[in-house]
Amino acid sequence: MGPNESTGRRRALSHARNLAIGVVGLLALSGCVSEPAPPPVTVVVTQQPDPSPSVAPVPTSTARDALPPEPAPIVPNAPAEPAEPLPEGPAFDLGPRDGALGPVVSDADGNPIGYTVVAGDVFFDIAQRFDLPQQQLLRMNPSIPGLGLDIYIGDLVNLDWTTTR
Repeated sequence: MGPNESTGRRRALSHARNLAIGVVGLLALSGCVSEPAPPPVTVVVTQQPDPSPSVAPVPTSTARDALPPEPAPIVPNAPAEPAEPLPEGPAFDLGPRDGALGPVVSDADGNPIGYTVVAGDVFFDIAQRFDLPQQQLLRMNPSIPGLGLDIYIGDLVNLDWTTTR
């Protein structure tokens, strides 16, 4: 035998060995495949009515089961009950802020009694600066028209809650 024949024989044996290993592996893995699942079964259930109806007990009312009293009927356009008045009190200057940058007039004790409107001031912001409800500030200043929307540069806003201006 020549060198070429022995090389060819080795290759053939190598291929045969690899093929045998592959066949053995396939046979080993064939046991890993599970059986197919059975098809789903449809079950039809028919419910028959109960031939003997049961009698429910009759509830008895007790004091705790009593209904609450009916609310008073609502009458359309009826006059509303008067609202509680807002608490009134002195003004406290919380410091300048956007919309309320004007100078303050104070009494001898340092309590603010007046405010001069400057450019950019807004009545609501003035009320906020002095810790007053806007309605109270409007009641203290009946001469200001338009619910505070019509204030002008140089207007003097009363901050003394005991007087009106």
